[in-house]
Amino acid sequence: MSQYDNVYNPAAVKERTILKNVYLWMTAGLGLTAVVAWWFSGNLALMQAFFSNPILFFGAIIGELVLVMVLSRQIMNMSAVTATVMFAAYAVLNGITLSSIFLVYTGATISIAFFTTAASFGAMSIYALSTKRSLQGIGHYLFMALIGLIVASLINFFLKSPALYYLISYAGVVIFLGLTAYDTQNILAMSRAYSGNVDESDYMRLSIVGALKLYLDFINIFLFVLRIFGRRQ
Repeated sequence: MSQYDNVYNPAAVKERTILKNVYLWMTAGLGLTAVVAWWFSGNLALMQAFFSNPILFFGAIIGELVLVMVLSRQIMNMSAVTATVMFAAYAVLNGITLSSIFLVYTGATISIAFFTTAASFGAMSIYALSTKRSLQGIGHYLFMALIGLIVASLINFFLKSPALYYLISYAGVVIFLGLTAYDTQNILAMSRAYSGNVDESDYMRLSIVGALKLYLDFINIFLFVLRIFGRRQ
């Protein structure tokens, strides 16, 4: 049972919920990433300048990692405005780095992968929100599986095994679908505990950190599904 379960305030949650705000922020982040990726992919000169320059490309990757780490660990120590700007900056940087998928995969493949991801993500979210079963016990196993996935991906970077490539892709989908359910249930518990008991700044910060978790789950599912469905142009 979650540490938040005993402080659920139905009246407060009816007025406003962190959970609802999390999904709004996640949707806004995904929308911003999609728009930036689409716009950036339409400018071939800009894409060539970016992806051919290791400093710019790896600088963006490092910037994304730093933003995720800072938001995850220090968000409660920063202003709501700073948190908002950093979340938006991460969505923009991710849009730039993901723009390359428009050059690698067909538009039809990207669309199918997106709608498949949205459907599966939505199904796992609904399950997590409706089930009476606690998912806290799977968190440790999902974390270990994620480490294994990263190690296998690094190994296959050198092996270039097609079989291992697809095995990693399917495993990635399963792991991040599990993380979607796990994170959703934790966010629900947080929403029940704090929705009616925090000021506007904390309400915003908690919403953004929850949105970041689900955003990352969605993006990773999408990328692994894209690898499975992908047909090279």
